[in-house]
Amino acid sequence: MRIPFIIANWKMFKTAQESIVFTKELKNLISNISHINIVIAPPFTALHTVVDVAYGTKISVASQNVHWEQDGPYTGEVSARMLCEAGVEHVIVGHSERRQLFNETDATVNKKLKTSLTNNLIPIVCIGESLEEHEAGLSLNVIDQQLRDGLANIDATQVEKLIIAYEPIWAIGSGKNLAPTQAGKVHAHIRKRLFESFGKNASISCHLIYGGSVKPENIRELIMQPDIDGALVGGASLDVKSFFEIISGSLMKGTN
Repeated sequence: MRIPFIIANWKMFKTAQESIVFTKELKNLISNISHINIVIAPPFTALHTVVDVAYGTKISVASQNVHWEQDGPYTGEVSARMLCEAGVEHVIVGHSERRQLFNETDATVNKKLKTSLTNNLIPIVCIGESLEEHEAGLSLNVIDQQLRDGLANIDATQVEKLIIAYEPIWAIGSGKNLAPTQAGKVHAHIRKRLFESFGKNASISCHLIYGGSVKPENIRELIMQPDIDGALVGGASLDVKSFFEIISGSLMKGTN
């Protein structure tokens, strides 16, 4: 059984002190919760802080980005070994904002994915289509290409460890959302593609999660779709009570 992942992506929000307050409160709220993998992705400046506060709890920490080189003249970047030293366990790769605003491509996503796996970080690989691609009926074509190129030269055993986040770009922060059944169909398509490319074990073991205006109000319907194994949560993860409600709404999947 795939235990759901509920992941908070704070983006460029929260100072180190604000991160401490949030994480301490979340620790208290989830003290009796099991069968859910909880991950927080704070800004770089709060990574070590959140790792320290979350130590010994059910909360894991993710980085929002990583460079594919171990070190070098890359101002403003961070390497996988630096993240490992800080106690990070997961890393978000290829978020749509990185693709749109910082010109990330499937090729760079692939390089970041490889360096993450080499350094025993669990990648959270983001894929998804734009509004224009969605309206043109190209959603599945875009997803297929992102999977093919982003996972190039990754073996089946490595795919088993991945978390793949499907996030329709047009839904992020817009208040719009795919109907849960539609989101479920896209996730089923992704799992089918994984089966075709990497085999049964990889397709069954790989976690597929949904991102795009996930809220306490829609998490229950989303999480009950057979191929949706959790959520990548943006704005709704900035408030600890809202994030806790999303975690609570996922419990029915975690205990099935």
